[in-house]
Amino acid sequence: MSWHLFAVFFASTFFISATPGPNMLLAFQYGMNYGVKRTLWTLAGLSLGLFALLLSTLLGLDVISRQSPWLLTIIKAVGAAYLIYLGISSWRNAGDGSLMSDAKELSAEVAADYAATDGAPSKPQPRSLSSAATKIAPSNTTLFRTGVWVSLSNPKAILFFAAFFPKFINFSAPLWPQYVLLTIGLFLSETIWQIVYTLGGKKLASWLDVGNRLAWLNRGCGVIFIIIAAALLAEVLNSFIA
Repeated sequence: MSWHLFAVFFASTFFISATPGPNMLLAFQYGMNYGVKRTLWTLAGLSLGLFALLLSTLLGLDVISRQSPWLLTIIKAVGAAYLIYLGISSWRNAGDGSLMSDAKELSAEVAADYAATDGAPSKPQPRSLSSAATKIAPSNTTLFRTGVWVSLSNPKAILFFAAFFPKFINFSAPLWPQYVLLTIGLFLSETIWQIVYTLGGKKLASWLDVGNRLAWLNRGCGVIFIIIAAALLAEVLNSFIA
């Protein structure tokens, strides 16, 4: 992988990571409710879950590239179609909701799972991918476990990685050095935005909810998805022509 290609990968993932998905919304809610120091446990859980999904995806691509190269071409084509779908959906649904309203809704949902039983809080039952904060401060272990669960409870992440990564991997070159670079780039962008959402959640939400800023952020991600999909389709077509 060239440094130019890595720069494109990092810029793309950094922009995409800025969107308030499950992990970012969890960091946002917990940062507001439990403070930065306590939320670091959750961020560690989010990172562990993300690493598990990322590792499973890369191992799968590694096996496929060595044993069934033709299947890798199919994955690229299907992945391109999926990215186009994500791009169109991101553009069409860009104006739906706001960061603050979504966070409040999730907080109310999870708080309902903490109905008191004989004066003691019952065990919470997750009601969404991005379980929001609760009124009763959990232990550090619970914060960490919740972060892991939120990451792992989004199986679409594996599908996204499988669709997104092949554009940035040269399967004719040594793969593991490229996997390390991809992992570092993804973790760096995700960690930066998790910390941003944790530290400045309220300010960020207020800024994004002004005008169409959040909508244009989602639309920008949609454009990135479609551009990468087009590049993947070009690679697939070239493989048939060559």
